Amino acid sequence: MPHTTPLHKLSLAQYKTEILSGFTVALALVPEAVAFAFVAGVNPLVGLYAAFIVGLITAVIGGRPGMISGATGALAVVMVSLVAQHGVQYLFATVVLMGILQLAAGALKLGKFIRMVPHPVMLGFVNGLAIVIFLAQLGQFQDRDTGAWLPTEPLSIMLGLSLLTMFVIWFGSKYIKAIPGPLLGILAITGIVLGFDIDIPSVGDLASISGGLPDFAVPTVPMTFETLYIIFPYALILAAIGLIESLLTLNLVAELTDSKGGTSQECFAQGTANVVTGFFGGMGGCAMIGQSMINVESGGRTRISGISAALFLLGFILFGSSLIEQIPLAALVGVMFMVVVGTFAWSSFRIIHKIPRTDAFVLMLVSGVTVYSDLAVAVIVGVIVSALVFAWKAAKRIGVKSAMLDANTKIYEMQGPLFFSSVASFQDLFDPKGDPDNVVIDFLNTRVWDHSGLQAIDTLADRYTNAGKRLRIRHLSPDCQALLSKAGNRVELSSEEDPEYGIVMDYDGRLEHDPIEQT
Repeated sequence: MPHTTPLHKLSLAQYKTEILSGFTVALALVPEAVAFAFVAGVNPLVGLYAAFIVGLITAVIGGRPGMISGATGALAVVMVSLVAQHGVQYLFATVVLMGILQLAAGALKLGKFIRMVPHPVMLGFVNGLAIVIFLAQLGQFQDRDTGAWLPTEPLSIMLGLSLLTMFVIWFGSKYIKAIPGPLLGILAITGIVLGFDIDIPSVGDLASISGGLPDFAVPTVPMTFETLYIIFPYALILAAIGLIESLLTLNLVAELTDSKGGTSQECFAQGTANVVTGFFGGMGGCAMIGQSMINVESGGRTRISGISAALFLLGFILFGSSLIEQIPLAALVGVMFMVVVGTFAWSSFRIIHKIPRTDAFVLMLVSGVTVYSDLAVAVIVGVIVSALVFAWKAAKRIGVKSAMLDANTKIYEMQGPLFFSSVASFQDLFDPKGDPDNVVIDFLNTRVWDHSGLQAIDTLADRYTNAGKRLRIRHLSPDCQALLSKAGNRVELSSEEDPEYGIVMDYDGRLEHDPIEQT
């Protein structure tokens, strides 16, 4: 699997591509950060500072070069009630605590559990997020005060320019390699609007993005347990949503660029970024799939593009606000529509009738919950449903082969996993009353996965004991033997050990194997 090209080996043309890609991403970050700040009920600069700080730090030390982070809607919707009830200073304190929790997740290597997200959940995640991005753009075609659709003429102009932007991006990406397609689209439509003096909404109509450097300040909240009681639930939810979205985006970008990313390193980067932004008046953030897609499609593959995006964004705030505020929103909407096209897994329509019905259901469920609720809930629901489906299917694999060793001895050779879902089937495989006096159960081809499995063996031992039969068990691991304390006086257990198995625990540029014994 190829890795990202080292920075010192990049050519001048590649440097130019990375920097232009960062410039394009910075332009797309402005309206998103402003909009999410409005959603959270804070000043637009709070969103812009978060986009700059989170974007810069994660670009420098994140686990996936080329991935873009900033203020996101998934976090903003959680912040609304906190800001409304307690004020923006409590938000800053919450963001700091959120970062600390994410640092702890990185230290404990919890990011490795993202590999437990099944592929149908990933497809549902990208499809649902594509729909969310699309729906978010529809607000640009509505009156900001009443929420009604724009009148026919301005609506037609907005829609036409957005579609023209999409065409320029497609054409430029295919035939013009010197400038990233999204940047070419923004420049072309801005030139048309300014040249023909077309009256349509621009970035400046959202809010002024002019400001100074963010100032360091400790959040002015009481340092009491009452404050912790208020902010901890929000911090925990924000940390979970931020890491889930960041790690899923990391996996998606890794697939698109045919490379690997470090999950624990990304947790550490996100945590560091949020701690810092909380002390500098930012609303916190996480990875942004839309801007990450823009970066990848524009040719951004290294840390240079992410760093450039953050620095360009700061430059817009400090020096270029008057120019950036003239960019028509139609151009940025067109860019985001192209992100939707590139993000949505269109192949899911082709395979939906070919994959198992349970996988198809999970795919559609996650997409729907992502749109209806939020990403974190959707992923958790998808993983739970997938786990239950797996448990149900695995339970059907329990089986046994039996044979008579002699006139008074019968052997059962177990097959398949023994755990909570297969316990009932396991009990039905045996006939203590009809079996001979000596019974042997061989667990060589069976893994006992949980305490329910152990209890099932113990219960079976009781049944044979009550029937006056002698039961011997072979190839049961030492862990199970030690835990079968109740059955120890009634069942003969062999001392043969199962082999050790290794599982890949994390990826941080290398593979680590932690041996675990199967019980």
